[in-house]
Amino acid sequence: MSKNVRISLYILIPIIGWMISGQFIEDETIQVKSSSELTSVVIKKSTADFFSPKVVLNASATSEKRVRVIAKTSGEVMPNDVSQGQWVEKDQILCSLGVVELNRTEVKAPFRGYVEKIIKPGNYINRGEICAVIIELDPVTFVAEVPEAEIKTIVKGQTVSIQLVTGEVIKSRLSFVSKSATPSTRSFRVEAEVENPNGLIRDGITATMQINTNKILATKISPSIMLLSDAGSLGVRVVNDDDIVEFIPIKIIEDTQDGIWITGIQNSSNLIVRGQGYVENGQKVHSIPSSKS
Repeated sequence: MSKNVRISLYILIPIIGWMISGQFIEDETIQVKSSSELTSVVIKKSTADFFSPKVVLNASATSEKRVRVIAKTSGEVMPNDVSQGQWVEKDQILCSLGVVELNRTEVKAPFRGYVEKIIKPGNYINRGEICAVIIELDPVTFVAEVPEAEIKTIVKGQTVSIQLVTGEVIKSRLSFVSKSATPSTRSFRVEAEVENPNGLIRDGITATMQINTNKILATKISPSIMLLSDAGSLGVRVVNDDDIVEFIPIKIIEDTQDGIWITGIQNSSNLIVRGQGYVENGQKVHSIPSSKS
């Protein structure tokens, strides 16, 4: 289930619960304090903590350089020890031509790289034609697009975790964050450079890039305590120092397996964790501390 679907359910479930609240009663009955006729609610102190929200994106690897190495003269390609699919070092001879024209009979690799394509010995090559195609795979760069709604949390140097479609996981950092949006998608290009000395990461392979954004102060809550206000805002109910119920709007930062990280509530707020659906804003209640840690 995707993050957006889960968050939509968190918003929808309180609405359904409100519609059927007249037909069902919570498993844990909320007691009424006979002496004052106050409804009792169970509360729990909120605890704020520093949390690093994650931005998950689709990414793909691209080589730093892809060069078509051109012959500077014409001639027959002579036998050589370089073949397609081989690694070559900088200045290693790629093609030797069977002619004598100054020093132009040897076509050399401009950098250490992987031979993607090379003309075979015995073929005749004209001046200006391609002898070989060589790509630089160390390092490789993973490229992704950040939606404009999330770009404000992304900065150069943030740590990233890249999971290849083949299953391998690679750690790196953002090496580039664009200041200009792609016109067609209104998203921003980000890059993470990865060392690849053995060429195990292939040019063009797809991956999932998880960016760990800078830490913010947030609170983790159970999705079961969230409610919708009459205006349609998502929030929680708290009990203030005067034992009065208040509705506090919240913003969901991230949905995790063990809770929802939110902002919007003060640290050490008295969150209503039982009975929030049976009280109203402005109502005075009797608060019972939760026995659960």
